[in-house]
Parts: sequence; structure tokens; C-alpha cells
Amino acid sequence: MPLPRLALNRPAGVCLILAAAALWTPVAGAAQASRPAASAPPKPALTVTVTTPVRTALATTVAAQGTVHAWQEAVVGAEGAGWRLSELTAQVGDAVRKGQVLARFDTRVAEADLAALKASVAEAEAAAAEAAANAQRARELQGSGALSAQQISQFLTAERAAQARLEAQRAAVRAQEVRLAQGVVLAPDDGIVSARSATLGAVAAPGQELFRLIRQGRLEWRAEVPATDLRLLRPGQTVRVQPVGAEAVTGRVSRIAPTVDPATRNALVHVDLPAGSRDKGVRAGQFARGEFEAGRSEALTLPQTAVLLREGFAWAFVVGPDQRVRQVKVTPGQRVGERIEIVSGLAADARVVASGGGFLVDGDAVRVVPSAPVTPAAPARGN
Repeated sequence: MPLPRLALNRPAGVCLILAAAALWTPVAGAAQASRPAASAPPKPALTVTVTTPVRTALATTVAAQGTVHAWQEAVVGAEGAGWRLSELTAQVGDAVRKGQVLARFDTRVAEADLAALKASVAEAEAAAAEAAANAQRARELQGSGALSAQQISQFLTAERAAQARLEAQRAAVRAQEVRLAQGVVLAPDDGIVSARSATLGAVAAPGQELFRLIRQGRLEWRAEVPATDLRLLRPGQTVRVQPVGAEAVTGRVSRIAPTVDPATRNALVHVDLPAGSRDKGVRAGQFARGEFEAGRSEALTLPQTAVLLREGFAWAFVVGPDQRVRQVKVTPGQRVGERIEIVSGLAADARVVASGGGFLVDGDAVRVVPSAPVTPAAPARGN
């Protein structure tokens, strides 16, 4: 049996449609309003300036540390025996010339001995002259028979003995003159008096040290360089030396030790310091750090403010086309003034946040503003 068709008059149907339309209109409007909000750009977390790596000329350096020493030392000792120091003319720190008097001994006894020896020489000369005259007469009478052969031989032997005694006395005088000259202590070379153990009035023993000189006033820095870096060094290279408590000076490598210390695996590198180092406060015995210039190369650098240290690694924030930052691990190298070498981790055209990266996290949106152009740094020494 067919179901009966519901009868619906026209005015009631129109009212039902209008009610449904009224209910649909707010829902559709809300959906349309929410659609633009979902596609709106994110709010920037920070306003930043960006920079790109700049190719900079860097000096390849080898860092080392060591102690300043005298280039060479001269020890001035007492040569005479049992003499008393009567005068000291040099103090520690004095600049002296070769042959300059440093001290004097009381040599009055030695002078008296020399006078006695000279008198002995005069006596020996007289005896030698008499022996020579007797020998000459014996030679003249040799064929006459007035003197026997034995007598003639005795006169000739006496002449030779007298001459020998004369030479011995003369040698004794020369030896005494040498000993007397030792009563004046002279500088063996130009230099600086670095130590004085001589005491006025003391009786010095033979060989006792009286003074110690820095020969020619020259100083050298003996740097302890790891064996792995020795291949980069050679005589003649420039070295920047910074002694503790003094001005930095520029020296040159003079020689490299042929052996390496088996305990430290370091080798000594001798660096000559310039003559004016003492005027800048450099003294023997000072501790110093230095850098050897082993060559030059070009590398990419960034401002130090663009590189962050987190968890023991170096990071930089790279800005992408969507204005969001990406945290990139980089390998830093030498420092050149306010810039730092980037060994690896960045492309040459990367847009890097110049400063303020410490306030950013990976994925943050940023607003980029123009910055002043960066010019390549002049060749500089790495730190």
C-alpha cells in the first residue's frame, strides 16, 4: 500500500529555506574569517642585520712560549793568587767596552818581586858578559898552547851557562809582568755586567768568578716549540715576542735545536732580539710568549659577534629566503682583530646574522634591515 504524500503548502516551505540560510550564514562567515588568519606571515622574533663571509689575508702563525736569555755570557774570574781587591769600577747593569777596567788588585808585593827579578837580570847580564869575554880570550889562545883544552872547554861552557841563566831571569821577569798585569781585571768583550760577585777588600782565589757579562748586550728568546710545528719554521723568520711586563719586540729565528726533548716533545728555537730590547724593558730571565710568522694565506672571516659558543661548539645563524634563521655549526680558526676565521661550515655567500644571535633559536623568524657594507680586512697577524 503506497505511503501517503505529505502535503506542504508553499508559504511553509519558503519559511523553512529562509531559516536554514540564516543558520548557515554565521558559520560560513566564521570559516572565511579564520582562513586569512592561518595564512598571515609570522611575527619577527628580532630585527637583525646580516653579513656575509669576507675573504681576508691571514698570517699563518705558530704560537710558543719560553724564557729570555743572554745571547752569550762571559765569565770574568781572578787569575792572580792571594791578592786583595783594592778597587771595583763596574756595577751590575753597566755597559762596558772590551778592555775596560772592571777591578784592580793590590799588587805592591808583585811589583816588588818584579823589581827583584829585574835586578837579577842585570846581575845575570853582567855575569854573561864576563863569561863571554873569557870565552873569547880562550878562543884566541886556543892554538898557542897557553891554555889546555880542558881550560878552554871550561870557559866556553861557562859562557853558555851564563847566557842560559840570563835567559831564565829574563823569562822570570816576563812571567812576573804577566802576573802583575793580572792585577787589573779587564772586560773580555763589549757587553752588559749582569752579575758581580767581587767584594772590595776580599782576597780572591785563582779562578774565582768576579763578574759575569752579557756579551755585546744581546738577548735571545728560547722558545719551546712543539715538534709538530718545527716543519713550519726556518732561520730568518720574523717573530713577535711579548715578554711579561715589557713591550713587544720583533726578533728573528737564528737557529733551531737539532733535538727534541723526549719528556715534553718540544724543541728549543733560538730567536735573536733587537739591540734596543733593553730600552723596552726586556730582561734576561723574563717569561715571554711569541708568534712565528710561517706564511700567509686567504680565508673566510666573520665578525666575532656573528659566532656564538654553545655547548663547546661554535655556531652561526644563517637567514634563509623565508626570513627564518637556521643554526649552523662552524669551525673557527685564527682571530684577526675583530674578525674570526671560519675554517668550515659556511658557504661563501651565506647570509649570517651579524649580532644578537644569542637571543635567537633555530627556526625563528627575523626582520632584516640594511647594514653598512663590509670591506675586506687588510693583511693582519692572527692571534
